[in-house]
Amino acid sequence: MSGISRTRAVVLLGVDGCVVDVEAHVSNGVSGFSVVGMADKLVGEARDRCRSAFLTSGLQWPGPKTTIGLSPAELPKRGPILDLAIAAALLAASGQIPREIVAEWVIIGELSLDGRLRPARGVLVAALAARASGARRLIVPTANLLEAQLVSDLDVVGVRTLAGLVACARGDAPPEVELSDDDLMAADPVADPRSLIPDLGDVRGQAEARVALEIAAAGGHHLAMVGEPGIGKTLLAARMPGLLPPLDENSSVEVTSIHSVAGRFIPPGELITTPPFESPHHTATYAAMVGGGSNFPRIGMVSLAHRGVLFLDEAPEFRPATLEVLRQPLESGVIVINRAGFHVRLPARFQLLLAMNPCPCGYSEAGTRPCTCTSQQRRTYLAKVSGPLMDRIDVRVALNRPTLADLQFGGACAESTAVVAARVFAARERAAERLVQTPWLINNDVPGPDLRRLFPLPQSAADALNNALMRGQLSPRGADRVARVSWTVADLAGHDRPTRSDVLAALAHRDGSSSWAA
Repeated sequence: MSGISRTRAVVLLGVDGCVVDVEAHVSNGVSGFSVVGMADKLVGEARDRCRSAFLTSGLQWPGPKTTIGLSPAELPKRGPILDLAIAAALLAASGQIPREIVAEWVIIGELSLDGRLRPARGVLVAALAARASGARRLIVPTANLLEAQLVSDLDVVGVRTLAGLVACARGDAPPEVELSDDDLMAADPVADPRSLIPDLGDVRGQAEARVALEIAAAGGHHLAMVGEPGIGKTLLAARMPGLLPPLDENSSVEVTSIHSVAGRFIPPGELITTPPFESPHHTATYAAMVGGGSNFPRIGMVSLAHRGVLFLDEAPEFRPATLEVLRQPLESGVIVINRAGFHVRLPARFQLLLAMNPCPCGYSEAGTRPCTCTSQQRRTYLAKVSGPLMDRIDVRVALNRPTLADLQFGGACAESTAVVAARVFAARERAAERLVQTPWLINNDVPGPDLRRLFPLPQSAADALNNALMRGQLSPRGADRVARVSWTVADLAGHDRPTRSDVLAALAHRDGSSSWAA
């Protein structure tokens, strides 16, 4: 017995999907099963998973000599997502299903030993890659059907078992498309924490911090907050996602793809439209923050926060290397991971929020409690957040302890998230109209040279910025960031162009408090 067949599958490299050819050759000879084409251990283990699935499904295991070829050969193939494609190629090579049918399909899915299919990660990315390749049909586990159907102009079929794939290929039965409760549970394992965003109206006092938060939300600017323990830094940061507009379609696809590859929550049959909010613990490692790994590029926190917010509470407690790695994505919006076996670029355009105490004990000299730290201890503590990183922070604010009157009666006059979000949305609409002929959507995305060339400040406003630059209060990069914030302040105020007062306001927000600002 001898035969050869071909189908296609998708492998994931970062947040990109690459269509690969899966070939199977069955012949007489010395018994053996081999996989060629730079496959990792999990792909090699497909032999045992496929053999058990064949036997439990009443299918004939081909043999004795079987070779699986994965091409292009130089592309790393990792994970069990290739199981079902390998099984389909084996079935076609042994004449159990039509070869010409599966040759036109892209097939993904992990097999269990009893022939059932497990939900796979990165199905949205795989579906986008399949459509780009011109595939006739995409076969996915039924639990991933809703996610794959988010991609238009692609015929997607869900199967629950290996036997279901055989029936679909033979045309003996209609495709298994009806979702069971178990399928929905598999697609939605946990409740979405972003559905419970707290209201800004709950924050008492902190008028300056609320303004800073609004400016940061309107322009996508990075924000740093300093204050005593329990003063409301985390409280304010948690309300930032509620102020941000929903993601547009392109951003939704990007974010959903990232979370799909990472195995995070995806609303069944829907794209993620709420900006993500990630808050890693200060013990997070370098690799956890940026992603990577020695054998497989895993998604880091900076990529999970793409098009959303990355909040670092107790920022000085993070390892210096973990903080400094943020400098590249803050400028470029991507993180590049180079390893011996792969090279990937992961999206990482996020809004950074930092929260920190004024000193190790938490209470500055002007605080409500006596500070027990020496001047050297305070300088060492604040220096943990380096000057180059702080130079990339656009808005800085020092929080003051609210009064008893604020705590008891301040809620009546505090603006809600809905009210502030409406102003943020209006400001972003003004920015979008101004940037309509450019590739950018918000003020913080505009590179410095393009900002100066396309959107120069009026002379009176430019003079105020130039004076701060000449006095050494700003670096050239800092001047560009102040200019961006000036445009955001102007958008919030309804001005066509930043005024001198808008620039002065932006400078004041960048200076923060002289007791801690870098």
